[in-house]
Amino acid sequence: MPKSVNSVASRKRRKKILKQAKGYFGRRKNVWTVAKNAVEKGLTYAYRDRKNKKRTFRALWITRINAGARLHGLSYSELMGKLKQNNIDINRKVLADLAMNNPEAFSDIVKKVK
Repeated sequence: MPKSVNSVASRKRRKKILKQAKGYFGRRKNVWTVAKNAVEKGLTYAYRDRKNKKRTFRALWITRINAGARLHGLSYSELMGKLKQNNIDINRKVLADLAMNNPEAFSDIVKKVK
């Protein structure tokens, strides 16, 4: 009895990977084995960097808040501590946005805390 091979499914699987490799340089875009490795590595990096993105943005917000706080004679840690003491529940993303784009509102918050 001849061996049964599901070539339809195999082709579909390969086409899916080669479609993901579109735009890659050289053999990475059209040779199955090379493309498979490149796509797998790319997906690994994508997964890792979705986590790293959150860390990077938090660090950016903290830097911006610190810069805004120092204009008012406070450090970042002093400002955050005083916000906690006064039960002002505002997250770092919003604080950083205020510090950059709306300095008047940020200074009002700092005055309330002082």
